[in-house]
Amino acid sequence: MIIVLDLPLKSILQNISFDTFQRLHPREFQNAPVRIVDIDEESLRRHGQWPWPRILLADLVTRLTKMDASAIVFDMVFAEPDRMSPKSLAQFWPGEKEIVNLVAKYPDYDEIFAKAISIGPIVAGFSCSSQSIPGNQQPALKARFVAAGDDPIQFLLPFKSAVKNLPVIETAASGNGAFNYFADHDGIIRHVPLLLRINNDLYPSLSTEALRVAQGAQNIVVKSSGASGENRFGGHTGIVGIRIGSLPVETDPKGEVWLHYSNVRSERYIPAWKVLSGELDNAQIAGHIVFLGTSAKGLLDLKINPLGGTIPGVEIHAQLVEQMIQKSYLLHPDWSPSATVLFLIASWIILNSLVSRSSAILLAFMAICWIGITFTGAWMAFTRSKIFIDPLFPSIALAAMYITCSFFRFLETERDRRWIRDAFSSYISPNLVRHLIENPKLLKIGGENRECSFVLTDLAGFTTFMEKSDPAQVVSLLNEYIDEMLKIAFHYDATVDRIVGDAIALIFSAPVIQEDHASRAIACAVALDAFARKFSEDMQKKGIPLGGTRIGVHTGMVIVGNFGGKTMFDYRALGDPINTCSRLETVNKHLGTRICVSRETVDKCPGFIGRPIGTLVLKGKSQGIETFEPLTREDMDSSHIQTYMAAYKFMAQNDPCAKEAFVALFKEYPSDPLTGFHLERLEQGATGVVAVMDEK
Repeated sequence: MIIVLDLPLKSILQNISFDTFQRLHPREFQNAPVRIVDIDEESLRRHGQWPWPRILLADLVTRLTKMDASAIVFDMVFAEPDRMSPKSLAQFWPGEKEIVNLVAKYPDYDEIFAKAISIGPIVAGFSCSSQSIPGNQQPALKARFVAAGDDPIQFLLPFKSAVKNLPVIETAASGNGAFNYFADHDGIIRHVPLLLRINNDLYPSLSTEALRVAQGAQNIVVKSSGASGENRFGGHTGIVGIRIGSLPVETDPKGEVWLHYSNVRSERYIPAWKVLSGELDNAQIAGHIVFLGTSAKGLLDLKINPLGGTIPGVEIHAQLVEQMIQKSYLLHPDWSPSATVLFLIASWIILNSLVSRSSAILLAFMAICWIGITFTGAWMAFTRSKIFIDPLFPSIALAAMYITCSFFRFLETERDRRWIRDAFSSYISPNLVRHLIENPKLLKIGGENRECSFVLTDLAGFTTFMEKSDPAQVVSLLNEYIDEMLKIAFHYDATVDRIVGDAIALIFSAPVIQEDHASRAIACAVALDAFARKFSEDMQKKGIPLGGTRIGVHTGMVIVGNFGGKTMFDYRALGDPINTCSRLETVNKHLGTRICVSRETVDKCPGFIGRPIGTLVLKGKSQGIETFEPLTREDMDSSHIQTYMAAYKFMAQNDPCAKEAFVALFKEYPSDPLTGFHLERLEQGATGVVAVMDEK
C-alpha cells in the first residue's frame, strides 16, 4: 500500500494537510528568551555592505557578551580569512615594502574576532556537505554525546564533509553546530534535525548547540530504540528523544523536530545597528539566546514556511529554540500510518456491506459525513493535543472507495465524463481537455508508470534583467514570450507541467499516450528555439538586453498522475528523467549550445538530424549520457559540420589526431562554442568524448 511504501503521493498529500493546519492554527507567540540580532537593510546602510570586517563583528560580539547574553549564535560561517584585514590587504602591494611593513604592524582582524569569541558564550556554525572536499577535516566537536540504546548514527542521513570556520575562530568558540535543515520537494521547511552525521561522527545542529551552551552544559544524551524503558519489538526503529543539558526534547525517529510556526513577530528582531550604536537596553539581551543572522534580501537567506510566506533562515533556528524552551512540540506519531490502514480496512468493509442496501444519494451522504469526521478528528488532535495526523490521504481514499462502491454501479459513464471535465477544467492545455472529454477512457484515475518525453526551457539572464527593469515592462515582455512559447507547445500537443517565471516544463505522452512523443518533443524544441532566437533579436534591436533560451530534451520512465486534493488537481510527472532533462537544459550554458537532446530521445526519433555533443556526466550523476544538438539538413551537410564530425570521430576513437583536428576546426570556425568546448578539454589533457560536468 502507498502508506507502507511511503510513495511521493502520500508525502505530497501529508504536506498539504500540514501546511493548511498551520495556516489555520499557527503557534501562538509567547515571548521567550530568544532574540535575533538582524543584519538588516538599515544595518548594511549604516555599516557598509556584507561581509563586514571581522573587527566590526568582534565589536558586536563584545557588546553582546557584556550585555550578558546566555549564548551568541552565528548563523553564518567564516571559512575564509577576512579580506579587509591588514594582513590580507598587504598582498595587493607585493612590491611596496614600506606599505607591507606598515600594514604588518596592525593586528589581524581574524585574531581580534577570535579573541572576542573566546570571551563570550559563542556558538559557531558549519554547513554539512554531501560532497567530499579534498583536504577538508571534520569540524571541531565541542559537545559530548551520551547514547542510550541503538547507535543513533544509523538513523541519520550521512554527510561526507563540511564547510567550516577558520581554525582560529572554531577553536575560540564555546560551541559548534550545523546550519543544515532540509526542505521538502516544494522548497518548504517543515522539520529540522537536532543531530547530523558526518562520516561516522555525530554532530549537534546549530539550535541544539545554542541550547547546550546557554545552559553551560557539556552533555547531549541521545535515547534510541533498545534503550532502558524502550521497546523496539525486534527492530531498530530510530531515535526516541534527546536531552540537551537538562532539557528533554521529543523527536521523530530521524532525530528531527516538526516545526509549529508562529507568525513573524517584530519582538524577535533587534537590528544589528542598534547594538553597535549602544542604543539598546541591556534587558533586551541579558539571559537571552541571541542568533546573529540577516533578513536583507540581497544576502539570499530567505526560506519558505508553511504559513505561505518567506522568512529569514535564522528565524527557523530561533523558532525551533523557542519551541524547545517552551516544550511546545508538534508531534507526528509513528503509529499514525498503521492506524490509517486499520481505519481504511474497516471503512471498506462497512461500505461494501451498505452498498447493496443503500441508494447512491444516501451512500454519498454517509461518505461525506465520514470524511467530515476524519477531518474533524485530525483538526481536534492538532489544535488540542498538538498531534498531527494527515486527514487528506484517508479522505481521498474514502472518496475512492465510495466511487468504487457506488458510481461504478449506478453512474459509471456520467461519472467519467464529469470527473474529466471538472479535473481538467483548470489545466493549461486546452487541446488535451477537449480530447479527454471526447475520449474519457483514455485517462486512468491515479498514477502509473509511463515512458514520456520532456522539454525544459529557461531564458538566460532574465533574473538580472528583471531586477534592473521596470516591473510593468517585465510583465508585458514575459507575457508576450510565454504566450508564444505556449502556442508552439500546444501545436505539438504538449502538456504543460509547470511554468516558473520564464521557465517552462513540457510533457509529451501524458495524459494521452503519444506513440511519437520523442519526435514531437524534438520538433517542438526546434520550433521553440526558432521563436526564442527571433524574439531575443527583436528585443535587442529595441534596446532590451534579453538573453537566449536554453532547451533540454530527454525521455524516460516516470510516474504520471494526479496529485493534490479534491479542491485542486495537479497533473504531474515524477521521476529522475525530469531532473536529467533539467540538467541538460542548464548544461547548454557550458557547451555554448541552445538545445541539448539525450540519446534516449534520439533513439526513439527516426530520421533525427544533428551532431553529437559528447557523453556528459551531469552534476549529481555517476553515469554518462550521450547528447546531441539537432540541426537542419542544410546545416548538417555544410563543410563546417562535416569537418566537426570528422574531428569528433578522431576524439571518440582516442586518436592522437583529435587535438590537431579541433585546433584546425576552431581556427576556421572560431564562433562555434561547442568546438571551443572540446578543444579546451583536449588542451587540458582530456581524451575521448566523456566530459564530467562539475557545475549545473
